Amino acid sequence: MSLPVEIVFGIYLGVITGIVPALVAGTLGFVFKYVTDVTIPGLGVVVLSLAIAGINGGLLALNDEAIRSSERAPAILTAIIVVLMISLYAHAQGDRLGASVPKRISLKQLRDRTLSTDVIELVGGRGRVSVEVAGEVNDMEGYPPLPAETRRAILDGDWTFPADLPLAELEDRFAERLRTELDLADVAVRIDEQARATVSAAPPTGALSKRVPAGKRAVSVSALVPTGIARGDVVRVITPDLRTEGAVLAARSSGKPEPGAAAAPNSPAAGDDPDPDDDARTDGGEDAVASPPAATAPTTTGGEGRVTLALDRSEAATLLRADRGRVLVLSRGTRREYELTALLRRTGKRFRKVSVVAGGPLDGHTIGEAEIREAYDVAVLAARHESWTIAPSGSQSLSAGDDLFVVGSRDALDRFAEVAA
Repeated sequence: MSLPVEIVFGIYLGVITGIVPALVAGTLGFVFKYVTDVTIPGLGVVVLSLAIAGINGGLLALNDEAIRSSERAPAILTAIIVVLMISLYAHAQGDRLGASVPKRISLKQLRDRTLSTDVIELVGGRGRVSVEVAGEVNDMEGYPPLPAETRRAILDGDWTFPADLPLAELEDRFAERLRTELDLADVAVRIDEQARATVSAAPPTGALSKRVPAGKRAVSVSALVPTGIARGDVVRVITPDLRTEGAVLAARSSGKPEPGAAAAPNSPAAGDDPDPDDDARTDGGEDAVASPPAATAPTTTGGEGRVTLALDRSEAATLLRADRGRVLVLSRGTRREYELTALLRRTGKRFRKVSVVAGGPLDGHTIGEAEIREAYDVAVLAARHESWTIAPSGSQSLSAGDDLFVVGSRDALDRFAEVAA
């Protein structure tokens, strides 16, 4: 045969005999790189591939006498070259795959869906995503239809969130934000990888009634109302037959705001509350005149008025028999977390939430082994490995994807975020 024909035959023979060596080389390259992070030398791949190919070639030679002919030297040489090329390529791909596959994969990571990188915007070095409501806002079964104004508010709203959240948590945050800002009774949200949201919502089913805790009754009492009472304050009502405490559901007073100040939402000129269901009619008064919502939280302006409380049934019946009572506002103390935040800020410290990166100095180590405080001058306030741990000890293990709340100076937090998270 001519030399070109021999070369073509050699390529064919190399492909046939090189399949098994390529599979073995690729598998060993992946296993060694994944388990030991060591790359098999090229010489070892050549020797192993030639050995396996020799066995395959020998079996072919037993079945075909023409292969054993000395005139087939060009074809055999070509076959050897093809076998080595296929094997080295398969080994390189297996080695690359072993280096890229994550060392730790949890069921939660497999279940979590994430946003596409095409919809993430970088603002100030942080990623954010604007969720767009796609299509129409659907009504929820078992609830009245959603008002047209609320539909437009959902469709035209600016819904921006951090981009590092899994889609499941992003859906929860979007639904909670809709409930809070639009006072919806129920919301169902589904967001895809392109940040397109499908929303089903139910309109508010009431204002005062939904704030009454289970097992309680809402009762109004006439009294001299202190200035500054807001919804949620805890007050004590004293009558000749009763002395009780309860949370304020609504309040109104007859005092006038100070000159130059905006009318308080609970003054007679503004109604009891921005919500239409919380006007003076809820406590037996006359129709109130609506006004634009105030920028601050609704509070009373002082003077004669009425306060609506949430009380037990027995206390509610007793209070209903009283013409009026005395209202005392009880102290709820100071939020300690705010005190801590203010104290740290006065000393130049800041908070930041970071995530442990794969292959970083924290991945696979405990907080004590990584010496986070000594090496980075930051302190870990909370860590989430499988669940949140407040003030974790040095034995707290960390792995890729864990969230940390750290506190330190701004420069220390920047260094820590660049190196470790």
